[in-house]
Amino acid sequence: MLSAGVKAADWGAKVANASKVFKPSGPGPFPVALILHGCGGKTPFLETYAQVAVEAGWAAVVVDSFKPRGMSTLDGKLFVCTGTTLQGLKRSGDVFAMLAWLESQPWADSERVFLAGWSHGGWSIMDGYAIGVNAARATGIADADPLKLRARVKGVLLVYPYAAYPSLTSSRGWGSYGPKVFSVVGGKDQVVGWKYPKTALDRLQRDGLAVDTLFHADATHAFDDERANDPRAKYRPDLFSQTQGYFAKALGVARTL
Repeated sequence: MLSAGVKAADWGAKVANASKVFKPSGPGPFPVALILHGCGGKTPFLETYAQVAVEAGWAAVVVDSFKPRGMSTLDGKLFVCTGTTLQGLKRSGDVFAMLAWLESQPWADSERVFLAGWSHGGWSIMDGYAIGVNAARATGIADADPLKLRARVKGVLLVYPYAAYPSLTSSRGWGSYGPKVFSVVGGKDQVVGWKYPKTALDRLQRDGLAVDTLFHADATHAFDDERANDPRAKYRPDLFSQTQGYFAKALGVARTL
Protein backbone atom coordinates (compact mmCIF):
# COMPACT_ATOMS: atom_id res chain seq x y z
CA MET A 1 0.00 0.00 0.00
CA LEU A 2 0.97 3.63 -0.40
CA SER A 3 2.78 4.86 2.69
CA ALA A 4 2.18 8.41 3.85
CA GLY A 5 4.82 10.92 2.85
CA VAL A 6 6.13 9.06 -0.21
CA LYS A 7 7.70 11.17 -2.97
CA ALA A 8 5.67 11.59 -6.14
CA ALA A 9 8.44 10.31 -8.42
CA ASP A 10 9.00 7.20 -6.26
CA TRP A 11 5.32 6.25 -6.19
CA GLY A 12 5.00 7.15 -9.85
CA ALA A 13 7.74 4.67 -10.74
CA LYS A 14 5.90 1.89 -8.89
CA VAL A 15 2.60 2.70 -10.54
CA ALA A 16 4.21 2.99 -13.97
CA ASN A 17 5.91 -0.39 -13.54
CA ALA A 18 2.45 -1.99 -13.21
CA SER A 19 0.90 0.06 -16.00
CA LYS A 20 1.02 -0.28 -19.79
CA VAL A 21 2.52 2.30 -22.12
CA PHE A 22 1.49 2.83 -25.74
CA LYS A 23 3.49 5.12 -28.03
CA PRO A 24 3.33 6.35 -31.61
CA SER A 25 6.26 5.48 -33.84
CA GLY A 26 9.29 7.70 -33.59
CA PRO A 27 11.42 9.03 -30.73
CA GLY A 28 9.03 11.65 -29.39
CA PRO A 29 8.63 13.45 -27.13
CA PHE A 30 4.89 12.88 -27.33
CA PRO A 31 2.06 14.47 -25.38
CA VAL A 32 0.70 11.86 -22.99
CA ALA A 33 -2.80 10.65 -22.13
CA LEU A 34 -3.10 9.03 -18.71
CA ILE A 35 -6.02 6.57 -18.65
CA LEU A 36 -7.50 5.66 -15.25
CA HIS A 37 -9.62 2.53 -14.86
CA GLY A 38 -12.83 2.05 -12.90
CA CYS A 39 -13.27 0.37 -9.52
CA GLY A 40 -13.10 -3.10 -11.09
CA GLY A 41 -9.50 -2.60 -12.17
CA LYS A 42 -7.60 -2.39 -15.45
CA THR A 43 -9.63 -4.04 -18.21
CA PRO A 44 -8.87 -4.66 -21.92
CA PHE A 45 -11.33 -2.17 -23.42
CA LEU A 46 -9.21 0.70 -22.09
CA GLU A 47 -6.42 -0.39 -24.40
CA THR A 48 -8.71 0.39 -27.32
CA TYR A 49 -8.93 3.95 -26.05
CA ALA A 50 -5.14 3.97 -25.69
CA GLN A 51 -4.86 3.08 -29.38
CA VAL A 52 -7.19 5.98 -30.19
CA ALA A 53 -4.72 8.25 -28.43
CA VAL A 54 -1.79 6.78 -30.35
CA GLU A 55 -3.58 7.33 -33.66
CA ALA A 56 -4.11 10.95 -32.61
CA GLY A 57 -0.37 11.37 -32.03
CA TRP A 58 -0.37 10.93 -28.26
CA ALA A 59 1.39 8.39 -26.10
CA ALA A 60 -0.96 6.73 -23.63
CA VAL A 61 -0.52 5.05 -20.27
CA VAL A 62 -3.23 2.73 -18.98
CA VAL A 63 -2.58 3.29 -15.28
CA ASP A 64 -2.93 0.36 -12.88
CA SER A 65 -3.82 1.65 -9.42
CA PHE A 66 -4.33 -1.79 -7.88
CA LYS A 67 -1.19 -3.85 -8.46
CA PRO A 68 1.19 -1.37 -6.76
CA ARG A 69 -1.06 -1.56 -3.71
CA GLY A 70 -1.13 -5.37 -3.69
CA MET A 71 -4.78 -5.40 -4.70
CA SER A 72 -6.50 -7.80 -7.08
CA THR A 73 -9.47 -7.29 -9.36
CA LEU A 74 -11.58 -9.13 -6.78
CA ASP A 75 -10.35 -6.74 -4.09
CA GLY A 76 -11.48 -3.91 -6.30
CA LYS A 77 -14.96 -5.28 -6.72
CA LEU A 78 -15.35 -6.14 -3.04
CA PHE A 79 -13.74 -3.12 -1.43
CA VAL A 80 -13.17 -0.28 -3.92
CA CYS A 81 -16.52 -0.52 -5.71
CA THR A 82 -18.25 -0.52 -2.32
CA GLY A 83 -16.33 2.53 -1.12
CA THR A 84 -14.62 0.65 1.71
CA THR A 85 -11.10 1.54 0.60
CA LEU A 86 -9.17 3.62 -1.94
CA GLN A 87 -11.78 6.29 -2.46
CA GLY A 88 -11.24 8.82 -5.24
CA LEU A 89 -9.58 11.38 -3.00
CA LYS A 90 -6.81 8.99 -1.97
CA ARG A 91 -6.40 7.50 -5.44
CA SER A 92 -5.92 10.95 -6.96
CA GLY A 93 -2.39 10.68 -5.62
CA ASP A 94 -1.63 8.42 -8.57
CA VAL A 95 -2.25 11.36 -10.91
CA PHE A 96 0.27 13.55 -9.12
CA ALA A 97 2.73 10.66 -9.02
CA MET A 98 2.42 9.89 -12.72
CA LEU A 99 2.94 13.55 -13.62
CA ALA A 100 6.22 13.41 -11.71
CA TRP A 101 7.22 10.11 -13.34
CA LEU A 102 6.66 11.51 -16.83
CA GLU A 103 9.38 14.08 -16.16
CA SER A 104 11.97 11.29 -16.27
CA GLN A 105 10.75 9.73 -19.52
CA PRO A 106 12.56 10.99 -22.65
CA TRP A 107 9.68 9.93 -24.91
CA ALA A 108 7.15 12.01 -22.93
CA ASP A 109 6.32 15.69 -23.21
CA SER A 110 5.57 16.06 -19.52
CA GLU A 111 4.26 19.59 -20.06
CA ARG A 112 1.38 18.36 -22.26
CA VAL A 113 -0.82 15.81 -20.53
CA PHE A 114 -4.44 14.67 -20.94
CA LEU A 115 -6.31 12.87 -18.16
CA ALA A 116 -9.05 10.35 -18.96
CA GLY A 117 -10.97 8.48 -16.28
CA TRP A 118 -13.75 5.93 -16.30
CA SER A 119 -16.17 5.77 -13.35
CA HIS A 120 -13.92 5.59 -10.25
CA GLY A 121 -11.05 6.87 -12.38
CA GLY A 122 -13.11 9.93 -13.22
CA TRP A 123 -13.86 10.46 -9.53
CA SER A 124 -10.14 10.28 -8.77
CA ILE A 125 -9.29 12.90 -11.39
CA MET A 126 -12.07 15.17 -10.19
CA ASP A 127 -11.01 14.98 -6.55
CA GLY A 128 -7.42 15.71 -7.59
CA TYR A 129 -8.56 19.12 -8.77
CA ALA A 130 -11.03 19.71 -5.95
CA ILE A 131 -8.54 19.22 -3.08
CA GLY A 132 -6.35 22.12 -4.21
CA VAL A 133 -3.62 23.14 -1.77
CA ASN A 134 -4.41 20.19 0.52
CA ALA A 135 -3.16 17.70 -2.07
CA ALA A 136 -0.17 16.41 -0.10
CA ARG A 137 -2.10 15.77 3.10
CA ALA A 138 -5.12 14.26 1.34
CA THR A 139 -3.25 11.91 -0.99
CA GLY A 140 -0.21 10.90 1.06
CA ILE A 141 2.10 12.14 -1.72
CA ALA A 142 4.51 14.43 0.12
CA ASP A 143 5.21 16.70 -2.85
CA ALA A 144 1.86 16.52 -4.66
CA ASP A 145 1.79 19.75 -6.66
CA PRO A 146 -1.65 21.17 -7.56
CA LEU A 147 -0.05 23.96 -9.60
CA LYS A 148 1.74 21.42 -11.78
CA LEU A 149 -1.53 19.56 -12.24
CA ARG A 150 -3.26 22.67 -13.51
CA ALA A 151 -0.38 23.88 -15.68
CA ARG A 152 0.42 20.62 -17.45
CA VAL A 153 -2.96 19.03 -18.03
CA LYS A 154 -4.53 20.40 -21.21
CA GLY A 155 -7.78 18.44 -21.11
CA VAL A 156 -9.81 15.96 -19.11
CA LEU A 157 -12.24 13.24 -20.22
CA LEU A 158 -14.68 11.94 -17.60
CA VAL A 159 -16.63 8.86 -18.71
CA TYR A 160 -19.63 8.02 -16.50
CA PRO A 161 -17.76 9.46 -13.50
CA TYR A 162 -18.82 8.76 -9.94
CA ALA A 163 -19.83 12.16 -8.56
CA ALA A 164 -22.06 11.45 -5.54
CA TYR A 165 -20.88 11.69 -1.90
CA PRO A 166 -18.06 11.71 -0.92
CA SER A 167 -16.90 13.07 -4.29
CA LEU A 168 -15.86 16.69 -3.80
CA THR A 169 -16.48 18.46 -7.09
CA SER A 170 -20.15 19.36 -6.66
CA SER A 171 -19.52 21.00 -3.28
CA ARG A 172 -16.08 22.53 -3.83
CA GLY A 173 -15.60 22.91 -7.56
CA TRP A 174 -12.11 23.21 -9.03
CA GLY A 175 -11.75 26.96 -8.89
CA SER A 176 -11.82 29.11 -12.02
CA TYR A 177 -8.50 27.86 -13.40
CA GLY A 178 -8.63 24.37 -14.87
CA PRO A 179 -8.47 22.33 -18.07
CA LYS A 180 -11.15 22.00 -20.71
CA VAL A 181 -13.48 19.23 -19.57
CA PHE A 182 -15.06 16.61 -21.82
CA SER A 183 -17.58 14.19 -20.34
CA VAL A 184 -19.66 11.18 -21.30
CA VAL A 185 -22.86 10.50 -19.36
CA GLY A 186 -25.37 7.67 -19.73
CA GLY A 187 -29.09 8.24 -19.41
CA LYS A 188 -29.72 4.70 -18.17
CA ASP A 189 -26.73 4.44 -15.85
CA GLN A 190 -27.95 2.64 -12.72
CA VAL A 191 -24.53 2.71 -11.04
CA VAL A 192 -23.54 6.39 -10.92
CA GLY A 193 -26.69 7.81 -12.51
CA TRP A 194 -26.69 10.91 -14.67
CA LYS A 195 -27.95 13.52 -12.21
CA TYR A 196 -24.89 13.46 -9.94
CA PRO A 197 -22.40 13.80 -12.81
CA LYS A 198 -24.54 16.60 -14.27
CA THR A 199 -24.56 18.42 -10.94
CA ALA A 200 -20.77 18.25 -10.78
CA LEU A 201 -20.34 19.36 -14.38
CA ASP A 202 -22.80 22.21 -13.88
CA ARG A 203 -20.73 23.36 -10.91
CA LEU A 204 -17.61 23.48 -13.09
CA GLN A 205 -19.45 25.51 -15.71
CA ARG A 206 -20.68 27.97 -13.09
CA ASP A 207 -17.09 28.40 -11.96
CA GLY A 208 -16.11 29.37 -15.50
CA LEU A 209 -14.56 26.16 -16.85
CA ALA A 210 -15.28 25.01 -20.40
CA VAL A 211 -17.35 21.82 -20.24
CA ASP A 212 -18.54 19.70 -23.16
CA THR A 213 -20.83 16.71 -22.61
CA LEU A 214 -21.71 13.75 -24.81
CA PHE A 215 -25.00 12.39 -23.47
CA HIS A 216 -25.91 8.85 -24.48
CA ALA A 217 -29.60 8.64 -23.59
CA ASP A 218 -29.73 4.83 -23.84
CA ALA A 219 -26.34 4.06 -22.28
CA THR A 220 -25.90 2.08 -19.09
CA HIS A 221 -22.81 2.15 -16.93
CA ALA A 222 -19.83 0.46 -18.62
CA PHE A 223 -21.60 0.47 -21.99
CA ASP A 224 -18.18 0.36 -23.67
CA ASP A 225 -16.85 -2.68 -21.77
CA GLU A 226 -17.78 -5.93 -23.48
CA ARG A 227 -16.53 -7.88 -20.47
CA ALA A 228 -18.41 -5.94 -17.80
CA ASN A 229 -19.91 -8.47 -15.38
CA ASP A 230 -22.39 -6.11 -13.73
CA PRO A 231 -25.88 -7.27 -14.78
CA ARG A 232 -26.92 -3.62 -15.04
CA ALA A 233 -24.36 -2.99 -17.82
CA LYS A 234 -25.37 -3.44 -21.45
CA TYR A 235 -22.57 -3.42 -23.99
CA ARG A 236 -23.22 -1.02 -26.85
CA PRO A 237 -20.56 -1.25 -29.58
CA ASP A 238 -22.15 1.65 -31.46
CA LEU A 239 -21.84 3.95 -28.45
CA PHE A 240 -18.35 2.60 -27.78
CA SER A 241 -17.38 3.67 -31.29
CA GLN A 242 -18.95 7.10 -30.84
CA THR A 243 -17.10 7.59 -27.57
CA GLN A 244 -13.80 6.67 -29.19
CA GLY A 245 -14.46 9.39 -31.76
CA TYR A 246 -15.30 11.83 -28.99
CA PHE A 247 -12.04 10.98 -27.22
CA ALA A 248 -10.12 11.60 -30.45
CA LYS A 249 -11.88 14.94 -30.82
CA ALA A 250 -11.01 15.90 -27.24
CA LEU A 251 -7.35 15.02 -27.78
CA GLY A 252 -7.32 17.09 -30.95
CA VAL A 253 -8.67 20.11 -29.10
CA ALA A 254 -6.24 19.63 -26.21
CA ARG A 255 -3.29 19.47 -28.58
CA THR A 256 -3.97 23.02 -29.71
CA LEU A 257 -4.02 24.44 -26.16
